[in-house]
Amino acid sequence: MRGQIRRSGPFILVLGLIASLLLPTQSVALSNFKVAPSTVWGYTYAGKATGTTQTRPPKVAYLEQKSKFVVNYKNFPEWAKRDFQAAVDIWAANFSSDAPITIEASWGRSASIGVLGSARPGNYYSGFDGAPDQSLWYPSALANALAGKDLDPQTPEMVIQVNSVANWNTRNDGAPRANEYDLQSVFLHEMGHGLGFLSTDSYDQFFGYGTIEQPTPYNAYAQLPDGRRLSDLPSPSIELGKALTSTLVWAGPLGMAANGGQKPILYTPARYEEGSSVSHLDEATYSNLGANSIMTPNLDAGEIFREPGSLLLAMMEDLRRKPPVGVAVGVPQVVRNAAAIIADSSAIITFDPPANARTAQITSYSVRNLKTDQVKSSTESPITFTGLKNGTSYSFSIVASNTNGTSDAVITAPITPQVGWKRFVIDQNADAKHVTSTIFNGKPLIAYTDSKSGILKIAIWDGKVWKKSTVDGAGGTGGRT
Repeated sequence: MRGQIRRSGPFILVLGLIASLLLPTQSVALSNFKVAPSTVWGYTYAGKATGTTQTRPPKVAYLEQKSKFVVNYKNFPEWAKRDFQAAVDIWAANFSSDAPITIEASWGRSASIGVLGSARPGNYYSGFDGAPDQSLWYPSALANALAGKDLDPQTPEMVIQVNSVANWNTRNDGAPRANEYDLQSVFLHEMGHGLGFLSTDSYDQFFGYGTIEQPTPYNAYAQLPDGRRLSDLPSPSIELGKALTSTLVWAGPLGMAANGGQKPILYTPARYEEGSSVSHLDEATYSNLGANSIMTPNLDAGEIFREPGSLLLAMMEDLRRKPPVGVAVGVPQVVRNAAAIIADSSAIITFDPPANARTAQITSYSVRNLKTDQVKSSTESPITFTGLKNGTSYSFSIVASNTNGTSDAVITAPITPQVGWKRFVIDQNADAKHVTSTIFNGKPLIAYTDSKSGILKIAIWDGKVWKKSTVDGAGGTGGRT
Protein backbone atom coordinates (compact mmCIF):
# COMPACT_ATOMS: atom_id res chain seq x y z
CA MET A 1 0.00 0.00 0.00
CA ARG A 2 1.18 3.56 -0.70
CA GLY A 3 -0.21 4.92 2.56
CA GLN A 4 0.92 4.07 6.08
CA ILE A 5 -1.15 3.00 9.06
CA ARG A 6 0.22 4.48 12.32
CA ARG A 7 0.01 1.97 15.19
CA SER A 8 0.49 2.63 18.91
CA GLY A 9 1.56 -0.27 21.15
CA PRO A 10 -1.58 -1.92 22.44
CA PHE A 11 -3.10 1.29 21.00
CA ILE A 12 -6.38 1.23 22.87
CA LEU A 13 -7.11 4.75 21.69
CA VAL A 14 -10.13 6.52 23.15
CA LEU A 15 -11.41 8.93 20.53
CA GLY A 16 -14.79 10.60 20.77
CA LEU A 17 -15.40 10.40 17.03
CA ILE A 18 -14.41 6.75 16.71
CA ALA A 19 -16.40 5.76 19.76
CA SER A 20 -19.47 7.41 18.30
CA LEU A 21 -18.93 5.55 15.05
CA LEU A 22 -18.35 2.13 16.58
CA LEU A 23 -20.90 2.07 19.39
CA PRO A 24 -24.70 2.23 19.44
CA THR A 25 -26.22 5.40 20.81
CA GLN A 26 -26.54 5.32 24.61
CA SER A 27 -28.01 7.83 27.01
CA VAL A 28 -25.52 8.96 29.65
CA ALA A 29 -26.49 10.76 32.85
CA LEU A 30 -24.15 13.70 33.37
CA SER A 31 -23.74 15.77 36.53
CA ASN A 32 -23.96 19.44 35.66
CA PHE A 33 -23.74 21.08 39.08
CA LYS A 34 -20.99 23.58 39.85
CA VAL A 35 -18.33 23.35 42.58
CA ALA A 36 -16.40 26.13 44.30
CA PRO A 37 -13.70 25.79 46.99
CA SER A 38 -14.43 26.87 50.54
CA THR A 39 -11.98 29.55 51.71
CA VAL A 40 -13.79 31.45 54.50
CA TRP A 41 -13.60 30.18 58.10
CA GLY A 42 -15.89 30.74 61.06
CA TYR A 43 -14.12 31.24 64.40
CA THR A 44 -14.84 30.80 68.08
CA TYR A 45 -12.95 33.43 70.05
CA ALA A 46 -11.96 33.05 73.68
CA GLY A 47 -14.15 35.26 75.82
CA LYS A 48 -13.34 36.67 79.21
CA ALA A 49 -12.93 34.67 82.38
CA THR A 50 -16.13 35.44 84.29
CA GLY A 51 -15.03 34.08 87.63
CA THR A 52 -18.14 31.91 87.75
CA THR A 53 -19.00 28.42 86.60
CA GLN A 54 -22.20 27.04 85.10
CA THR A 55 -24.18 24.15 86.45
CA ARG A 56 -23.42 21.11 84.31
CA PRO A 57 -26.44 20.30 82.10
CA PRO A 58 -27.95 16.83 82.55
CA LYS A 59 -26.58 14.20 80.18
CA VAL A 60 -29.01 12.85 77.62
CA ALA A 61 -29.11 9.07 77.85
CA TYR A 62 -29.92 8.38 74.19
CA LEU A 63 -30.15 10.50 71.06
CA GLU A 64 -31.75 9.11 67.90
CA GLN A 65 -29.31 9.56 65.05
CA LYS A 66 -30.55 11.38 61.93
CA SER A 67 -27.18 11.33 60.17
CA LYS A 68 -23.78 9.65 60.29
CA PHE A 69 -20.58 11.59 60.96
CA VAL A 70 -17.10 10.21 60.30
CA VAL A 71 -14.22 12.10 61.95
CA ASN A 72 -10.63 11.83 60.75
CA TYR A 73 -8.42 13.05 63.59
CA LYS A 74 -4.96 14.57 63.23
CA ASN A 75 -2.77 14.90 66.36
CA PHE A 76 -5.79 14.78 68.70
CA PRO A 77 -5.26 13.64 72.30
CA GLU A 78 -7.69 10.98 73.48
CA TRP A 79 -9.54 13.24 75.91
CA ALA A 80 -10.22 15.72 73.07
CA LYS A 81 -11.54 12.93 70.85
CA ARG A 82 -14.08 12.05 73.53
CA ASP A 83 -15.31 15.66 73.71
CA PHE A 84 -15.50 15.82 69.92
CA GLN A 85 -17.48 12.59 69.72
CA ALA A 86 -19.97 13.91 72.26
CA ALA A 87 -20.56 16.98 70.07
CA VAL A 88 -20.84 14.77 66.98
CA ASP A 89 -23.54 12.66 68.64
CA ILE A 90 -25.56 15.79 69.45
CA TRP A 91 -25.40 17.13 65.88
CA ALA A 92 -26.13 13.67 64.43
CA ALA A 93 -29.42 13.79 66.34
CA ASN A 94 -30.28 17.26 65.03
CA PHE A 95 -29.07 17.34 61.40
CA SER A 96 -30.82 15.04 58.92
CA SER A 97 -28.91 13.61 55.96
CA ASP A 98 -28.81 10.34 54.02
CA ALA A 99 -25.20 11.02 53.02
CA PRO A 100 -22.34 10.44 55.48
CA ILE A 101 -20.64 13.61 56.77
CA THR A 102 -16.85 13.40 56.91
CA ILE A 103 -14.91 15.82 59.10
CA GLU A 104 -11.16 16.48 58.86
CA ALA A 105 -10.18 17.61 62.36
CA SER A 106 -6.69 18.86 63.27
CA TRP A 107 -5.18 19.72 66.65
CA GLY A 108 -2.41 22.34 66.69
CA ARG A 109 -1.27 25.79 67.73
CA SER A 110 -3.41 28.59 66.28
CA ALA A 111 -1.86 31.62 64.60
CA SER A 112 -3.99 33.75 66.95
CA ILE A 113 -3.92 32.93 70.65
CA GLY A 114 -7.46 34.27 70.99
CA VAL A 115 -8.98 31.70 68.60
CA LEU A 116 -10.29 28.55 70.27
CA GLY A 117 -11.41 26.84 67.08
CA SER A 118 -12.27 27.43 63.44
CA ALA A 119 -14.26 25.59 60.78
CA ARG A 120 -15.31 25.73 57.15
CA PRO A 121 -17.24 23.48 54.76
CA GLY A 122 -15.33 21.24 52.38
CA ASN A 123 -16.73 22.89 49.24
CA TYR A 124 -19.75 24.79 47.95
CA TYR A 125 -22.15 23.43 45.31
CA SER A 126 -24.66 25.14 43.02
CA GLY A 127 -27.20 23.92 40.47
CA PHE A 128 -27.52 20.36 41.79
CA ASP A 129 -30.78 18.41 41.83
CA GLY A 130 -32.60 19.21 45.05
CA ALA A 131 -31.16 22.70 45.55
CA PRO A 132 -34.00 25.00 46.74
CA ASP A 133 -32.43 27.94 44.87
CA GLN A 134 -30.34 27.06 41.80
CA SER A 135 -28.51 30.39 41.90
CA LEU A 136 -27.08 29.96 45.41
CA TRP A 137 -24.09 27.97 46.67
CA TYR A 138 -24.68 25.34 49.34
CA PRO A 139 -22.00 24.03 51.74
CA SER A 140 -21.01 20.39 51.34
CA ALA A 141 -22.98 18.72 54.13
CA LEU A 142 -26.13 20.75 53.43
CA ALA A 143 -25.84 20.22 49.67
CA ASN A 144 -25.49 16.46 50.15
CA ALA A 145 -28.47 16.40 52.52
CA LEU A 146 -30.62 18.24 49.96
CA ALA A 147 -29.37 16.13 47.04
CA GLY A 148 -29.85 12.88 48.94
CA LYS A 149 -26.35 11.70 48.05
CA ASP A 150 -22.67 12.59 48.39
CA LEU A 151 -21.92 14.98 45.51
CA ASP A 152 -18.15 14.53 45.96
CA PRO A 153 -17.11 11.43 47.94
CA GLN A 154 -13.43 12.39 47.67
CA THR A 155 -13.81 15.67 49.60
CA PRO A 156 -14.62 15.99 53.33
CA GLU A 157 -17.80 17.85 54.16
CA MET A 158 -16.17 19.86 56.92
CA VAL A 159 -12.72 20.97 58.12
CA ILE A 160 -12.19 21.91 61.78
CA GLN A 161 -9.07 23.24 63.49
CA VAL A 162 -8.61 23.44 67.26
CA ASN A 163 -6.09 25.58 69.15
CA SER A 164 -4.06 23.08 71.17
CA VAL A 165 -2.61 25.69 73.56
CA ALA A 166 -5.92 27.08 74.87
CA ASN A 167 -6.65 26.49 78.55
CA TRP A 168 -8.97 23.53 78.05
CA ASN A 169 -10.84 21.44 80.57
CA THR A 170 -9.17 18.07 79.86
CA ARG A 171 -11.08 15.99 82.42
CA ASN A 172 -14.10 15.04 80.26
CA ASP A 173 -16.34 15.85 83.21
CA GLY A 174 -18.32 18.62 81.47
CA ALA A 175 -17.52 21.00 84.32
CA PRO A 176 -14.85 23.53 83.29
CA ARG A 177 -13.47 25.71 86.03
CA ALA A 178 -13.90 29.48 85.91
CA ASN A 179 -10.66 29.88 83.91
CA GLU A 180 -11.07 26.85 81.62
CA TYR A 181 -12.74 26.49 78.21
CA ASP A 182 -15.13 23.68 77.36
CA LEU A 183 -14.00 21.88 74.20
CA GLN A 184 -17.32 20.14 73.55
CA SER A 185 -19.02 23.55 73.41
CA VAL A 186 -16.46 24.76 70.85
CA PHE A 187 -17.10 21.69 68.69
CA LEU A 188 -20.87 22.24 68.80
CA HIS A 189 -20.31 25.84 67.66
CA GLU A 190 -17.78 25.02 64.93
CA MET A 191 -19.86 22.19 63.52
CA GLY A 192 -22.66 24.73 63.12
CA HIS A 193 -20.34 26.75 60.88
CA GLY A 194 -19.33 23.66 58.93
CA LEU A 195 -22.96 22.68 58.35
CA GLY A 196 -23.84 26.06 56.84
CA PHE A 197 -24.16 28.76 59.52
CA LEU A 198 -21.48 30.80 57.79
CA SER A 199 -21.22 33.80 55.47
CA THR A 200 -18.76 33.67 52.56
CA ASP A 201 -18.01 37.39 52.65
CA SER A 202 -14.60 39.04 52.85
CA TYR A 203 -13.64 42.63 53.61
CA ASP A 204 -10.78 44.88 52.50
CA GLN A 205 -9.76 46.78 55.64
CA PHE A 206 -7.79 49.38 53.65
CA PHE A 207 -10.29 50.28 50.90
CA GLY A 208 -13.52 49.22 52.63
CA TYR A 209 -14.61 46.90 49.83
CA GLY A 210 -16.83 43.93 50.57
CA THR A 211 -16.81 40.77 48.44
CA ILE A 212 -19.10 37.75 48.15
CA GLU A 213 -18.00 35.62 45.20
CA GLN A 214 -20.39 32.70 45.73
CA PRO A 215 -23.54 33.86 47.58
CA THR A 216 -24.98 31.18 49.86
CA PRO A 217 -28.45 30.72 51.37
CA TYR A 218 -26.99 32.20 54.56
CA ASN A 219 -26.10 35.36 52.59
CA ALA A 220 -29.58 35.41 51.06
CA TYR A 221 -31.28 35.29 54.47
CA ALA A 222 -29.01 38.05 55.81
CA GLN A 223 -30.74 41.36 55.06
CA LEU A 224 -30.31 45.05 55.60
CA PRO A 225 -33.17 46.74 57.49
CA ASP A 226 -34.61 47.97 54.15
CA GLY A 227 -35.03 44.38 52.92
CA ARG A 228 -32.07 44.19 50.54
CA ARG A 229 -30.37 40.80 50.70
CA LEU A 230 -26.64 40.58 51.35
CA SER A 231 -26.38 38.12 48.44
CA ASP A 232 -27.78 40.70 46.00
CA LEU A 233 -25.41 43.60 46.64
CA PRO A 234 -22.73 44.37 44.00
CA SER A 235 -19.50 42.48 44.59
CA PRO A 236 -16.87 43.73 45.12
CA SER A 237 -18.15 47.13 46.18
CA ILE A 238 -18.03 49.81 48.84
CA GLU A 239 -21.79 49.32 49.18
CA LEU A 240 -21.29 45.71 50.23
CA GLY A 241 -18.43 46.71 52.53
CA LYS A 242 -20.72 49.16 54.33
CA ALA A 243 -23.40 46.49 54.66
CA LEU A 244 -20.95 44.09 56.32
CA THR A 245 -20.32 46.68 59.04
CA SER A 246 -23.95 47.79 59.45
CA THR A 247 -27.03 46.22 61.01
CA LEU A 248 -27.98 42.90 59.39
CA VAL A 249 -30.93 40.71 60.34
CA TRP A 250 -32.09 37.18 59.50
CA ALA A 251 -35.20 37.01 57.29
CA GLY A 252 -35.91 33.27 57.51
CA PRO A 253 -39.45 32.56 58.75
CA LEU A 254 -38.43 29.68 61.04
CA GLY A 255 -35.62 31.69 62.63
CA MET A 256 -38.01 34.59 63.17
CA ALA A 257 -40.58 32.31 64.80
CA ALA A 258 -37.94 30.89 67.15
CA ASN A 259 -36.93 34.46 68.03
CA GLY A 260 -40.37 35.50 69.20
CA GLY A 261 -41.50 36.74 65.79
CA GLN A 262 -38.59 39.16 65.47
CA LYS A 263 -35.81 38.96 62.88
CA PRO A 264 -32.66 37.65 64.64
CA ILE A 265 -29.83 40.19 64.69
CA LEU A 266 -26.46 39.13 63.25
CA TYR A 267 -23.08 40.16 64.64
CA THR A 268 -21.80 43.10 62.55
CA PRO A 269 -19.42 45.31 64.57
CA ALA A 270 -18.45 48.68 63.07
CA ARG A 271 -14.91 47.37 62.70
CA TYR A 272 -15.04 44.20 60.61
CA GLU A 273 -13.75 41.07 62.39
CA GLU A 274 -12.54 38.24 60.16
CA GLY A 275 -14.17 34.94 61.06
CA SER A 276 -16.71 36.63 63.34
CA SER A 277 -18.57 39.39 61.48
CA VAL A 278 -21.88 38.33 59.88
CA SER A 279 -21.32 34.61 60.62
CA HIS A 280 -22.62 34.84 64.21
CA LEU A 281 -25.56 36.04 66.24
CA ASP A 282 -25.12 39.43 67.84
CA GLU A 283 -23.04 39.17 71.01
CA ALA A 284 -24.79 41.95 72.92
CA THR A 285 -28.28 40.66 72.11
CA TYR A 286 -27.87 36.92 72.64
CA SER A 287 -24.94 36.37 75.01
CA ASN A 288 -27.19 35.74 78.03
CA LEU A 289 -29.91 33.61 76.41
CA GLY A 290 -28.74 30.17 77.47
CA ALA A 291 -28.65 27.58 74.67
CA ASN A 292 -29.50 30.24 72.07
CA SER A 293 -26.17 31.93 72.83
CA ILE A 294 -24.22 29.12 71.17
CA MET A 295 -23.62 30.99 67.88
CA THR A 296 -22.40 34.25 69.40
CA PRO A 297 -18.75 34.88 68.43
CA ASN A 298 -17.17 34.41 71.88
CA LEU A 299 -17.11 31.52 74.35
CA ASP A 300 -16.39 32.63 77.89
CA ALA A 301 -14.28 30.56 80.25
CA GLY A 302 -16.54 28.25 82.22
CA GLU A 303 -19.36 28.54 79.66
CA ILE A 304 -21.07 25.28 78.65
CA PHE A 305 -23.35 24.23 75.77
CA ARG A 306 -24.85 20.76 75.37
CA GLU A 307 -27.39 21.44 72.62
CA PRO A 308 -27.56 23.63 69.49
CA GLY A 309 -30.52 25.59 70.85
CA SER A 310 -33.91 26.19 69.26
CA LEU A 311 -32.86 29.39 67.46
CA LEU A 312 -29.86 27.84 65.69
CA LEU A 313 -31.84 24.75 64.68
CA ALA A 314 -34.63 26.92 63.26
CA MET A 315 -32.15 28.98 61.25
CA MET A 316 -30.51 25.79 59.98
CA GLU A 317 -33.94 24.60 58.79
CA ASP A 318 -34.40 27.93 56.99
CA LEU A 319 -31.25 27.09 55.01
CA ARG A 320 -33.04 24.05 53.56
CA ARG A 321 -35.76 26.29 52.07
CA LYS A 322 -35.70 28.78 49.23
CA PRO A 323 -34.96 32.27 50.62
CA PRO A 324 -37.50 35.03 50.02
CA VAL A 325 -37.02 37.19 46.94
CA GLY A 326 -34.99 40.32 47.52
CA VAL A 327 -35.81 43.92 46.68
CA ALA A 328 -35.29 44.75 42.99
CA VAL A 329 -33.18 47.88 42.49
CA GLY A 330 -33.42 49.53 39.07
CA VAL A 331 -33.94 47.93 35.67
CA PRO A 332 -31.72 45.06 34.45
CA GLN A 333 -28.75 45.98 32.31
CA VAL A 334 -28.13 44.08 29.06
CA VAL A 335 -27.14 40.42 29.14
CA ARG A 336 -23.48 39.67 28.48
CA ASN A 337 -21.67 37.32 26.08
CA ALA A 338 -24.80 36.48 24.09
CA ALA A 339 -24.27 33.82 21.43
CA ALA A 340 -26.26 31.47 19.21
CA ILE A 341 -24.77 28.00 18.72
CA ILE A 342 -25.51 26.04 15.55
CA ALA A 343 -27.26 22.68 15.84
CA ASP A 344 -29.18 20.35 13.52
CA SER A 345 -32.53 22.08 12.78
CA SER A 346 -32.10 24.03 16.01
CA ALA A 347 -30.13 26.73 17.81
CA ILE A 348 -28.90 26.99 21.39
CA ILE A 349 -28.91 30.55 22.77
CA THR A 350 -26.43 31.18 25.59
CA PHE A 351 -25.73 34.29 27.64
CA ASP A 352 -24.37 35.51 30.96
CA PRO A 353 -26.48 37.55 33.41
CA PRO A 354 -26.28 41.36 33.36
CA ALA A 355 -23.62 43.07 35.45
CA ASN A 356 -26.31 44.20 37.92
CA ALA A 357 -28.02 40.80 38.13
CA ARG A 358 -27.76 40.64 41.92
CA THR A 359 -29.31 44.01 42.68
CA ALA A 360 -31.85 43.87 39.83
CA GLN A 361 -33.44 40.61 41.03
CA ILE A 362 -34.08 39.34 37.50
CA THR A 363 -37.29 37.34 37.18
CA SER A 364 -36.90 36.02 33.61
CA TYR A 365 -35.02 36.13 30.31
CA SER A 366 -36.85 36.25 26.97
CA VAL A 367 -35.33 35.24 23.62
CA ARG A 368 -37.04 36.15 20.34
CA ASN A 369 -36.43 34.44 17.00
CA LEU A 370 -36.21 37.50 14.75
CA LYS A 371 -37.18 35.54 11.64
CA THR A 372 -40.25 33.73 13.01
CA ASP A 373 -41.09 36.06 15.94
CA GLN A 374 -41.25 33.04 18.26
CA VAL A 375 -40.44 33.94 21.90
CA LYS A 376 -39.18 31.63 24.62
CA SER A 377 -38.62 32.57 28.27
CA SER A 378 -36.56 31.05 31.07
CA THR A 379 -34.96 31.99 34.36
CA GLU A 380 -31.48 31.02 33.13
CA SER A 381 -29.27 30.26 30.13
CA PRO A 382 -29.33 28.37 27.76
CA ILE A 383 -32.59 28.53 25.78
CA THR A 384 -33.07 26.15 22.81
CA PHE A 385 -35.10 26.72 19.64
CA THR A 386 -36.04 23.62 17.64
CA GLY A 387 -37.86 23.08 14.34
CA LEU A 388 -35.61 25.48 12.40
CA LYS A 389 -34.81 25.01 8.71
CA ASN A 390 -31.30 23.85 7.95
CA GLY A 391 -29.56 26.22 5.56
CA THR A 392 -31.63 29.24 6.68
CA SER A 393 -30.06 32.16 8.56
CA TYR A 394 -31.46 33.13 11.99
CA SER A 395 -30.73 35.83 14.56
CA PHE A 396 -32.08 36.15 18.09
CA SER A 397 -32.69 39.00 20.54
CA ILE A 398 -32.37 38.59 24.33
CA VAL A 399 -33.80 40.76 27.12
CA ALA A 400 -33.75 40.47 30.92
CA SER A 401 -36.78 41.48 33.00
CA ASN A 402 -37.60 42.25 36.63
CA THR A 403 -40.49 43.85 38.48
CA ASN A 404 -39.27 47.31 37.46
CA GLY A 405 -38.97 46.75 33.71
CA THR A 406 -36.96 45.19 30.88
CA SER A 407 -33.41 45.63 29.65
CA ASP A 408 -32.40 46.73 26.17
CA ALA A 409 -32.22 43.87 23.69
CA VAL A 410 -28.98 42.18 22.69
CA ILE A 411 -28.96 40.60 19.21
CA THR A 412 -26.83 37.56 18.45
CA ALA A 413 -24.73 37.17 15.33
CA PRO A 414 -26.65 35.30 12.59
CA ILE A 415 -26.26 31.53 12.45
CA THR A 416 -27.34 28.91 9.91
CA PRO A 417 -28.37 25.48 11.25
CA GLN A 418 -26.80 22.54 9.43
CA VAL A 419 -27.40 18.81 9.23
CA GLY A 420 -25.43 17.20 12.01
CA TRP A 421 -23.13 14.19 11.93
CA LYS A 422 -24.90 10.89 12.12
CA ARG A 423 -23.60 7.98 14.09
CA PHE A 424 -22.69 4.77 12.30
CA VAL A 425 -21.95 1.25 13.39
CA ILE A 426 -19.17 0.41 10.96
CA ASP A 427 -18.90 -3.29 11.73
CA GLN A 428 -21.40 -4.92 14.08
CA ASN A 429 -19.45 -8.20 13.95
CA ALA A 430 -16.22 -6.75 15.39
CA ASP A 431 -15.57 -5.57 18.94
CA ALA A 432 -12.74 -3.21 17.80
CA LYS A 433 -10.66 -4.01 20.88
CA HIS A 434 -7.69 -2.27 19.25
CA VAL A 435 -8.37 0.74 17.06
CA THR A 436 -6.50 3.62 15.48
CA SER A 437 -7.10 6.15 12.73
CA THR A 438 -5.23 8.10 10.07
CA ILE A 439 -5.68 9.85 6.70
CA PHE A 440 -5.03 7.56 3.72
CA ASN A 441 -4.97 9.06 0.21
CA GLY A 442 -6.79 12.08 1.57
CA LYS A 443 -9.60 10.02 3.09
CA PRO A 444 -10.33 9.12 6.74
CA LEU A 445 -9.26 5.57 7.56
CA ILE A 446 -9.91 3.47 10.66
CA ALA A 447 -7.96 0.29 11.36
CA TYR A 448 -9.34 -2.10 13.96
CA THR A 449 -9.09 -5.69 15.17
CA ASP A 450 -11.61 -8.27 16.27
CA SER A 451 -10.32 -9.95 19.44
CA LYS A 452 -12.25 -13.17 18.77
CA SER A 453 -10.96 -13.85 15.24
CA GLY A 454 -7.75 -11.83 15.39
CA ILE A 455 -8.60 -10.32 12.00
CA LEU A 456 -7.32 -6.85 11.15
CA LYS A 457 -9.78 -4.74 9.18
CA ILE A 458 -9.83 -1.26 7.72
CA ALA A 459 -12.70 1.06 6.89
CA ILE A 460 -12.29 4.02 4.52
CA TRP A 461 -14.80 6.88 4.28
CA ASP A 462 -15.54 7.71 0.62
CA GLY A 463 -17.72 10.69 1.43
CA LYS A 464 -20.95 8.72 1.67
CA VAL A 465 -20.28 5.34 3.30
CA TRP A 466 -17.55 3.45 5.14
CA LYS A 467 -16.02 0.81 2.86
CA LYS A 468 -14.66 -2.15 4.80
CA SER A 469 -12.01 -4.67 3.85
CA THR A 470 -10.06 -7.42 5.60
CA VAL A 471 -6.28 -7.16 5.49
CA ASP A 472 -3.42 -9.60 6.16
CA GLY A 473 0.35 -9.11 6.23
CA ALA A 474 0.68 -9.67 2.48
CA GLY A 475 -2.11 -7.30 1.56
CA GLY A 476 -4.64 -10.01 0.76
CA THR A 477 -8.17 -10.60 2.02
CA GLY A 478 -7.88 -14.11 3.44
CA GLY A 479 -8.05 -13.07 7.07
CA ARG A 480 -4.68 -14.64 7.95
CA THR A 481 -3.24 -11.59 9.76
